Amino acid sequence: MGLKALASALEGARRIVVLTGAGISTASGIPDFRGPNGIYRQLGAEAERIFDIDHFMVNPSTFYGFHRRFLEMVEAVRPSFAHRFIAKLEETKDLAVITQNVDGLHQRAGSRNVIEIHGGIGENSCLTCGRTYSLGDLKAMMEEREVPLCSCGGLIKPHVVFFGEGVRDLDRCMELSRDCQVMLVVGSSLTVTPAASLPSLCKGTLAVVSRGEIYTGHVRRPIDIMIEEDIDPFFMRLAAEMGLKP
Repeated sequence: MGLKALASALEGARRIVVLTGAGISTASGIPDFRGPNGIYRQLGAEAERIFDIDHFMVNPSTFYGFHRRFLEMVEAVRPSFAHRFIAKLEETKDLAVITQNVDGLHQRAGSRNVIEIHGGIGENSCLTCGRTYSLGDLKAMMEEREVPLCSCGGLIKPHVVFFGEGVRDLDRCMELSRDCQVMLVVGSSLTVTPAASLPSLCKGTLAVVSRGEIYTGHVRRPIDIMIEEDIDPFFMRLAAEMGLKP
């Protein structure tokens, strides 16, 4: 029932928003952050300080110790089937991806219209002079010293949203959420605001695909289609139903 209903909704929609969370990348081999085997659980008490902007400004080595391991993890994986399905669907639909993830896997899968509401690892900038550095630049500097510094001596920070910072492009995300015919939430627990509040703005069909527990306290409207299955196997079935070949 849910499979055919979602396929029909996607096929009939002109504008689609896909909101993704950590669950879409777990099939690629990147653990989520808050799950029972997630990154925060693995790191223990250290987790709260890694993405704290005040701590970063005082002791950036805490973050960069984690960031080295995270970049190695991202480089070792490939986009999941669900990532590729979304990119394929964008070829024929007015589709925007709003992702809570910072791993860049949507872009690597071929998606072009991606809003990284929590930032991303692809760009970095000096907090003193504003000079920007590519991911390749940052990695080269990280090989030379524990904490990379700009040529001006300033601290370099990836364009990842830390606790204590505002999210990216929120007005645009809200506009897209209001205007879409279908919002498809994939692999998000819907616990972190303001991203978790975006589905409430959707006036069309709201569908959620996730295996983990979903918090609906921020969703102030009914969920029309709820799929509680492993993400990649479900999207393989959905692709077959829609005749898509990612």
